[in-house]
Amino acid sequence: MLLTGLCFVAVTALVKTMGSGRLPPAEMAFLRYLLGLVFLLPMLGAVRRARVSARMWGLFATRGMVHSAGVILWFYAMTQIPLAEVTAMNYLSPVYVTLGAALFLGERLAVRRVAAVGAALIGALIILRPGFREISPGHIAMLFTALAFGASYLLAKFTVDGTNPTVVVAMLSIWVTLGLAPFALAVWVTPTWGEIGMLFGVACFATAGHYSMTLAFAAAPLTVTQPVTFLQLVWATALGALVFAEPVDIWVVSGGGVILAAVSFITWREAVLKRRAITPPEVATKV
Repeated sequence: MLLTGLCFVAVTALVKTMGSGRLPPAEMAFLRYLLGLVFLLPMLGAVRRARVSARMWGLFATRGMVHSAGVILWFYAMTQIPLAEVTAMNYLSPVYVTLGAALFLGERLAVRRVAAVGAALIGALIILRPGFREISPGHIAMLFTALAFGASYLLAKFTVDGTNPTVVVAMLSIWVTLGLAPFALAVWVTPTWGEIGMLFGVACFATAGHYSMTLAFAAAPLTVTQPVTFLQLVWATALGALVFAEPVDIWVVSGGGVILAAVSFITWREAVLKRRAITPPEVATKV
């Protein structure tokens, strides 16, 4: 998870560096996913062998379009607001997932989970501080980015149950590339080889981050790995201050900490409930 955080911060740093350049956000997002398709080559065999129903194709397409919107908004936000604010507000995605699971999957929201969601929303208000500072289009974009990524995760839960997880990953990359293509072509600016190289670096770091995160989830419970993600905010704040001359905002760090604490609590409660479901009662272990 430490490596995951460093990879994702490297992604944001490269995109932030390019944000002041010539390429529009939609084109940068498209090229990142187009170049990242090279990592799908080992998955092509599994994709060809998969039997995908018409319903599953619809879910793949819907998820791709929703995720595409989130990616464009994220790239846009990176050009508008500091790194630390992008990182902190991105923590809202699991909160949206919790609410979406209750609305669309029929999961029950216990009082403690409702309190955790409320705390996360308070954390977002601490970051935004409406009435005390100007809320820029970048902040609005990040609110909807987190919403789009949360919706994408919920759609993934439907698709994973119906096919191979490798196919789910491959289909997301393919459909997001297709979904971003019209937006990129509408504002197309011919990229330089240097810009292509940097966007390929973004694809490499993003892929490495997702892979190391998968390894972390396999090696330790979420209750262990989730709090480590807070270091992403620390690194993003330090990088913004040292490289991009962005002032350190204690309100952003505090609000991000509140959001992550709430997300960690939700994760811990879900782990406890799952453990109760599979742990036999004490009497059942008696010989």
